[in-house]
Amino acid sequence: MNGKISLKDAISIGIGGMVGGGIFAVLGLAVSLAKGGTPIAFLFAGVIALLTAYSYAKLSKKYPQDGGTVEFVNNQFGNGIFSGGINNLLWISYIVMLSLYASAFGSYGAELISLTGTKSLDIHIYQSSILTIALIINYLSVKLVSKIESLSVVIKLLILISFIGVGFYGLSKNPENLNQLSPENWENPILLLSGGMVIFVAYEGFELIANSISDLKDREKNTEKAFFIAVGFVIILYILIAIVTVGALPFKQIADAQDYVLAKAAEPILGKIGFTVITITALISTFSAINATVLGSGRVNYDIAEDQELPKYLCHKFWGKPIGFTLTAILSIILVNLFNLQSISTAGSAGFLLIFSIVNYIGYKKHKELKSKKWIHLMASILCLIAFITLLVQQFSDNKMGVLIALGIILFCFLLEFIYKKTLSLLRL
Repeated sequence: MNGKISLKDAISIGIGGMVGGGIFAVLGLAVSLAKGGTPIAFLFAGVIALLTAYSYAKLSKKYPQDGGTVEFVNNQFGNGIFSGGINNLLWISYIVMLSLYASAFGSYGAELISLTGTKSLDIHIYQSSILTIALIINYLSVKLVSKIESLSVVIKLLILISFIGVGFYGLSKNPENLNQLSPENWENPILLLSGGMVIFVAYEGFELIANSISDLKDREKNTEKAFFIAVGFVIILYILIAIVTVGALPFKQIADAQDYVLAKAAEPILGKIGFTVITITALISTFSAINATVLGSGRVNYDIAEDQELPKYLCHKFWGKPIGFTLTAILSIILVNLFNLQSISTAGSAGFLLIFSIVNYIGYKKHKELKSKKWIHLMASILCLIAFITLLVQQFSDNKMGVLIALGIILFCFLLEFIYKKTLSLLRL
């Protein structure tokens, strides 16, 4: 970045990172898991995000490097197999997020415009095309990516806040579905927690603030504010969206429209126009999230390779940009076309919960340097770990594929690092 960014800019980066494609992709999934307790599921996930934001704020202020999570992990654990495995997991988790956003784009796009007359084929075309277009844009102009993201944040927040306002007005006039929010329609506490953890990916974007802290004005005063205001605002936003959605549609309709439920929730109040407006908002939002994530994940891949935790080949440039951009996009296209939304969301949430547990542990170990409260770091680390285990155990009963993908990705990241480090040491002999 050139020059300094303001507190408002840093908050926008965090909100933009969180309110990207996640809420459009996982809202229907959240309702299918938590039913009337969906707002509580979002609250569970939000509390863990807020506690983790405390660790990120303290670490970012102490180590304001552009690498963010990668720098925190390497600073604590050195340049070994463990840190390399965790950093690889971060990169792969970004790829999973790209797949999640592309999945949402495909579902909403197919509802808006039919290309072939076959919905499933249309979804695959939209998913693959948007990732390819985002890759091309990233190679052509990083500045354009930034402009798309800035404009998108304003558009999607204005429309989502309007959706909430109109939604509550509609609920006051037609309260028949409001009883779906009553406690007797909540799932049991384990399912509520599990539902919150499956949709945790909707919050993970706050960690992008860490990459901009080195350019933040009045860093000492504004770092914590940037993280807490961004996460706090998004928790409230998600809970209100969940209330409006569950109150607007019967559970069966939500299940039938799971992949594009936010647009469907606007229909009873605003008719076809509301459906179309929210669908277009979802397309704009997921497109900007894909653009920004291709950029961020390509840079993470480059940083990891530069730290010799991935082959140096990934530091090579293609059209003036890291070759990791292309590799990231190709892997995302493969993933989104092979697996369903729930499996992708489970894998993404599991990856970030494990990474965040480790970042919170790093905060705990460094609490004296950070001048922070060690019990908050420790509690956040334990909660992330409990949430990670709960997610895998609960999902294993009805989504074995998602759990196997999640565990397979984690194992692959450490195995890849082990093989690479052993190969590197042999080459040096």
